[in-house]
Amino acid sequence: MSTRGSASTPGWLEDLTRVDTAVYAAVATTPTDTLDRALRRLSHAADYSRLSIGSAAVLALVGGREGRHAAAMGLASVGVTSAVVNLMAKRLAVRRRPDREAQAVPFARHVPMPSSSSFPSGHSAAAFAFATGVGRTLPDVGAPLRLLATIVAYSRVHTGVHYPGDVVAGAVLGSVLSQATTRVLERRIH
Repeated sequence: MSTRGSASTPGWLEDLTRVDTAVYAAVATTPTDTLDRALRRLSHAADYSRLSIGSAAVLALVGGREGRHAAAMGLASVGVTSAVVNLMAKRLAVRRRPDREAQAVPFARHVPMPSSSSFPSGHSAAAFAFATGVGRTLPDVGAPLRLLATIVAYSRVHTGVHYPGDVVAGAVLGSVLSQATTRVLERRIH
């Protein structure tokens, strides 16, 4: 009989946590001097959904009526997702941020360590929410935005402020909330 797991934590969750921590450690100890600066800047640029807001402005200016609609769907998705993640999810699933020093994350990668719960990643959730919201109207634009969202999500692990599981959960949550948000908005519009 296994002695793993406790009365409050199932064994499978402990296993997932070990894998999550091991992947984080592998990223932290892999030398990537040429990527460090770019990913640190990208992670910082995604603060407060600035990349999404800038992308929405470009879509609204050059995309005509469809571009404005896509931008609105993307920003509405970010708003709903940010509210759900920051006001509910992070409070329900409290997880400590990674210890960058203990895992030897190079200082050149560091961005300010947020004080909120690590789970789920708000940056990942917002980036995927925007990409999914835009993609509902403009699928050809949604695809590169999803790629950008994936890189933003990875940058949060690379800079040491999230475990991989945090960004995966954020990506899934942002995508699902965006789909729900855009469905409701489309019904109201039509």
